[in-house]
Amino acid sequence: MILKLYEKNNSRRDIDRIVEILNNGGVIIYPTDTTYAFGCHALKERAIERVCDIKGMDTKHHLLSVVAHDISSVSEYVKIDNDTFRLMRDNLPGPFTFILPASNRLPKIFKNRREVGIRIPDSNIAREICEALGAPLLSTSLKVGEHEDIEYMTQPELIDEKWGSHVDLVIDGGEGDTEQSTIVSCVGGETEIVRQGKGWLQDL
Repeated sequence: MILKLYEKNNSRRDIDRIVEILNNGGVIIYPTDTTYAFGCHALKERAIERVCDIKGMDTKHHLLSVVAHDISSVSEYVKIDNDTFRLMRDNLPGPFTFILPASNRLPKIFKNRREVGIRIPDSNIAREICEALGAPLLSTSLKVGEHEDIEYMTQPELIDEKWGSHVDLVIDGGEGDTEQSTIVSCVGGETEIVRQGKGWLQDL
């Protein structure tokens, strides 16, 4: 099932429908400022397990990332020092994943991991969903196989064709990107670019 959303002026009914799906443990595919991504309520462990199963991720070895509306709404789930806060403030919203020490407020599935990725994308659709939900989204980007057409990662109709039966809703936010976020590690007092992607850091 596909639901069309826009960067501005979405109906409250559509947003409430998405929130209801997420609160009931559902999984969605939604647009970010990079690739389309799988998403679920980040505080519902069974939903997280479902996303990991769909994506084929091993939670013990794969970095788990959450998407939030703004820095303040995610600050209780991670530990942010002053320098990191300033760096995030100067670069977010944007196509970055900041790796930070995790707090104990996240579900048990995060417990074996000391770190979590934080995303605040430059996408009003993603941030509007998080704001209405009142919680972050567990998020992981779509990927295509080695011999698959890249359009299955960027075109909502083709995304629905491939993944629609595995999720509860595909959100059509227009054509997606193929470039992933830049991953920035901010652990142990050091700042390091782990993967250069779409975003270019200011003030590093």
